[in-house]
Amino acid sequence: MTDDNTQEDQGGAAPQRSARPDKARATRTGLTATGARKASAKSNRTRAREFALQALYQHLVGRNEAAAIDSFTRDLAGFHKADAAHYDALLHGSIEGAEQLDALIVPLLDRKLAEISPIEHAVMWIGVYEFQHCLDVPWRVVLNECIELAKEFGGTDGHKYVNAVLNGLAPQLRPLEVEADRATGKARP
Repeated sequence: MTDDNTQEDQGGAAPQRSARPDKARATRTGLTATGARKASAKSNRTRAREFALQALYQHLVGRNEAAAIDSFTRDLAGFHKADAAHYDALLHGSIEGAEQLDALIVPLLDRKLAEISPIEHAVMWIGVYEFQHCLDVPWRVVLNECIELAKEFGGTDGHKYVNAVLNGLAPQLRPLEVEADRATGKARP
């Protein structure tokens, strides 16, 4: 007699078996099979960055005006879950400050800016803008979020390039934070 038959043999109904045995239950890590974050695991600021990236891509590739891009993006499915104020700051701040952002990025490139993928270019704009203007977001969070954007939307190794450039700019744009992290061993020397 097995455990499954025990209750039935005692005159009760057979126990309900789970469709998946305990060993097969997957833990919820918040990641898809490809390693990207599940939509349900994304914060409203992460969503804002994703929408800003899409909008900046339209600006870089199509040379569309910010107002038209903004109007289009706000009508996209899921925008209501994004931090609209953060999205506005990233989109409009990056477009208005494009020359200054590029002036910081270009010295760290190993090729011409025109040869950089528009996705990686837009992600770097987001990162540099946040380093400069979103001081409530720790520099390592900015870096990680930008790497995740590049992994999800960019080319195969684009995230490595974004990481190298933004990691190179962090000490210049957030010197006190970076130095404090290095002193505590949270960042590479």
